Amino acid sequence: MPMYETEKNLDEKTLDLSRARQSLIEEMQAIMFYDERYNATKNSALKDVIKHNRDDEKEHFSLLLEFLRRNDPELDKELKEILFSKKELKELGD
Repeated sequence: MPMYETEKNLDEKTLDLSRARQSLIEEMQAIMFYDERYNATKNSALKDVIKHNRDDEKEHFSLLLEFLRRNDPELDKELKEILFSKKELKELGD
């Protein structure tokens, strides 16, 4: 996992948040890879398997995001303001 500080300088909470964030990135990358493969193949049986795998990664991504929301108060605040809002995207944020 890429780090900018040495582990000895970081508390356990910061390390766990970094682990979860890095895992979140990896899950999103996996979703992207599966989307590309799904789009590229013409084999319907393989498409079914790839779709299943991609959707599993979406579940993993969601679980990690929920962990982060529960353990990062500022992220929790932003997510509550933005996710599932009916406002136009340009109206959200600062």
